[in-house]
Amino acid sequence: MLIELDEGYSFGLGLFETILLYKGKPVFLDEHLVRINKAIIDLGLNIDKLEKDEVFQYLNKNKNILEYEVLKIVLSEKNRLFLKREYTYTEKDYQRAFSLNISEVRRNENSIFTFHKTLNYGDNILEKRKSKKLGYDEPIFLNSKNQITEGATSNIFIVVGDKIYTPKLSCGLLNGIVRQYIVSNYDVIESEIDLEFLNNVDEIFLTNSLFGIMPVNNLEKKVFKSQEISKNILQNYKKYLGNI
Repeated sequence: MLIELDEGYSFGLGLFETILLYKGKPVFLDEHLVRINKAIIDLGLNIDKLEKDEVFQYLNKNKNILEYEVLKIVLSEKNRLFLKREYTYTEKDYQRAFSLNISEVRRNENSIFTFHKTLNYGDNILEKRKSKKLGYDEPIFLNSKNQITEGATSNIFIVVGDKIYTPKLSCGLLNGIVRQYIVSNYDVIESEIDLEFLNNVDEIFLTNSLFGIMPVNNLEKKVFKSQEISKNILQNYKKYLGNI
């Protein structure tokens, strides 16, 4: 695989998308294409938009029989890459639920790079590695106003009683594909959320395109007693996948 040195690989002016393949089918492909093509425009990349036929052309040439796989697409001015890799989440991850910590790195809610999956992804990877060394699965970022934004590779949802909350996009976060699914299918309150708000939280769950919905066991020393709503949403999501 040849990669040409361009502004994507010199300065991060490129983007990527990670898509779940379920029984060979790309999940939420239309939504992923909308997001990636918007990013092409917003970043001013002088490239053709990504079409569905181009994705299926690659998938038809690279078929597999695994139930779950991962498709990664990387676009920059001179590069257009399609890659497949192994799916690594297991049922044990859902059973034990994730453990979270608060990152010391702040999200810049004024930067265009915060709102797209660009090749400027170093904060996410380095902070996730730091969290793993500390025994956590995912770091949670705050913004410059100390408001909760998102995880390194996920969006965050907070349950208080029977109400579900998630940070507003304007707080500085990626509008995740499964985040969009949750907001569209459940009564979700999008708001500005600070750390003090977490004192009354009953449960937390994370979303991303690969694990879907992930229940959370604890945020640092705070252990959540319930995962009822999280697991109910997870079961509904699994049914949705089974019907695509």
